[in-house]
Amino acid sequence: MPKLDRFALYTLCVQNPPMLARFLRAVHGGDPRVLREDFSGAAGICGAWIELSSVNTAIAVDQDPGALRHAPRDRRLKRVASDVVKATQKADIIAAINFPIGYWHTRAELIRYMRMSRRRLARGGVFVCDMYGGATAFTTGTTLKRLRGPRGERITYQWEQRDADAVSGMVHNAIHFEVHGNGARKARRIRDAFTYHWRLWAIPEMIDAMHEAGFGSVDVYDRLGDAMDSDGNLYVRPVSGDDRLDENWVVYLAARG
Repeated sequence: MPKLDRFALYTLCVQNPPMLARFLRAVHGGDPRVLREDFSGAAGICGAWIELSSVNTAIAVDQDPGALRHAPRDRRLKRVASDVVKATQKADIIAAINFPIGYWHTRAELIRYMRMSRRRLARGGVFVCDMYGGATAFTTGTTLKRLRGPRGERITYQWEQRDADAVSGMVHNAIHFEVHGNGARKARRIRDAFTYHWRLWAIPEMIDAMHEAGFGSVDVYDRLGDAMDSDGNLYVRPVSGDDRLDENWVVYLAARG
């Protein structure tokens, strides 16, 4: 087995593709077959999607061909090296997960992307994106997570918020990895494995932009699921008027119509 590269480490440490694939299917609420993952990177969610069902297909869209070369090799997965705004492929679900909605720094850019996404949805389709915020959203600093790799590697994943400006809403973030084991005497460090320059949008701003882009309804989810049945179907519930978000939150917005 080759050593873990930055894309494999990202999928392992940052994402939970099987859970996200089930969540997207549950949020759709029907019988979706085609998932389009925008800003897909190595397309971990696409890979999990096609594993859910033998009839599922997926489209991974990313402007970096190098990242797409790390996507799963499967005839049901189509890799598209393109700006997501220019990609024309349609799907039952379009997902922009792990905060890439922050790549749009202006309202005009955001609405343009939302309008494009709405046009690319099949009938009854849903667009899903995630965002983070809360009490420490504009606080600089680092957080650490330690876990084991597939061959027992000891991995430290570090999330760093280097700079944050609450006035402009802009943040500068980086991900670093440190890997011990897998036959190496010394730890392998990957600093700045991924870096991000994002705008943190507020939930009301995002909902307003979705409506202006033509979506008829928007639901907000603050959990990936409440329960899973014996067939692997996830049960999800949007936030209601009586619910309160955590002090620091991650939410998923689902736009339809």
